[in-house]
Amino acid sequence: MSVKKTLLITGMSVLAIIALLAVFTSWYTVDESEQAVVITFGSADETITDSGLHFKLPWPIQKVEVLSKETYSLQFGYKQTDEGVVETFDSETKMITGDENIVLTDLIVQWKITDPEKYLFNAENPKKILHNATSSAIRSIIGSSTIDEALTDGKAEIEASTRDLLVNLIEKYDIGISILGVKLQDVELPNAEVRAAFTAVTDARETKNTKTNEAKKYENQKLSEAQGEKDAIISRAEGEKVARIQQAEGEVAVFKKLYEQYAGNKEITRQRLIVETLEAVLPNAQIYIMNDEGETLKYLPLQPTASSSPKQTEESTEGGDKQ
Repeated sequence: MSVKKTLLITGMSVLAIIALLAVFTSWYTVDESEQAVVITFGSADETITDSGLHFKLPWPIQKVEVLSKETYSLQFGYKQTDEGVVETFDSETKMITGDENIVLTDLIVQWKITDPEKYLFNAENPKKILHNATSSAIRSIIGSSTIDEALTDGKAEIEASTRDLLVNLIEKYDIGISILGVKLQDVELPNAEVRAAFTAVTDARETKNTKTNEAKKYENQKLSEAQGEKDAIISRAEGEKVARIQQAEGEVAVFKKLYEQYAGNKEITRQRLIVETLEAVLPNAQIYIMNDEGETLKYLPLQPTASSSPKQTEESTEGGDKQ
């Protein structure tokens, strides 16, 4: 085989390899949970966020860096392996509070890549920068808090303050990531005896809060019952008031009618009132109307006696009238 033919075969092989390389490096796919940056001769050219198959110039002209859109978790102060084993780093979590006490603080920072170009080119190691910023933020907040706040009811405020400070730091670094949340995993004392004492204090505070809430609940219950009784008394009083007013108005109306009758015939009305009053005062008595002179009785039994029939009573009445 001649040298010329050998060179031809070699050249064709190189061209074939280049063609295959161009074909296989000109297409790439982006998943729904991914984003990509197209890099042309080492400079970011385009950010791809749409999923699917995409075309680019073959390597080494262009290459693609694929990054995840999902949320990452930075474990600060500890590391949990896939087997569930937790490894702690006391040197990283040991901090001094504002009242000069030592606590161990570990936390989780949730973050995601929001600007892939800045994430790739504005920092050599964005995760390391995030870790250092997290350490700076939590140490600053713990250093301005008391040990009681760090161990008991100030954790929520410490979390919020740490997140705000960390967000400000990451924005200044401009490394293309965003902080989604900060969660304190544990804040404890390095000494077991002191830790037990603070646990007792925490339990006592919780018991106090429970008792206080129970007392407030009882107070509200009694106030509600008293208010209900008050409303019931007022309601009954209002009803009685209306009833008495109506009764008085009825008695006034009766009195007015009676007065009209009295004005028309005073003597008869006076006698009728006397009789009705006697019947009301002495309901079981036998009442008679007699002659004022006391001579021959002219009597009228207003009520029949038990031994007299209605007919006898009527006859007696007639006889008395005749006399």
